[in-house]
Amino acid sequence: MKMNEFNFTDRKCSTCNPDTPPIEGEKLHRYFNELSDGWTLVDDHQLEKSWRFKNFRQALDFTVKIGEMSEVEGHHPEILLTWGKVKVIVFTHAIDALSENDFIWAAKVDKLLEESR
Repeated sequence: MKMNEFNFTDRKCSTCNPDTPPIEGEKLHRYFNELSDGWTLVDDHQLEKSWRFKNFRQALDFTVKIGEMSEVEGHHPEILLTWGKVKVIVFTHAIDALSENDFIWAAKVDKLLEESR
């Protein structure tokens, strides 16, 4: 995991509303470049990442960890669980764009995986 200047893993997601400013332009790309490898920035709108596992049980266990962390953070992704694979899509629904919460959340998911291996 990269050490980043924004300290995403040390921060907590905050409550968003329609007035929450989206992360755009140069700042968006600076934030994105601080995430670990494997993340995709789709149409400057959402973050996506997939992980492979040896079997369904490992993928399920990771999905549960993602869900528990998401509840603590109050920020919820779309999660696709299939045999040996977990894919997440995250953006801030209140603004239909990316906010700081999405980058905090993404960094914390990577930390979860790092800690569980």
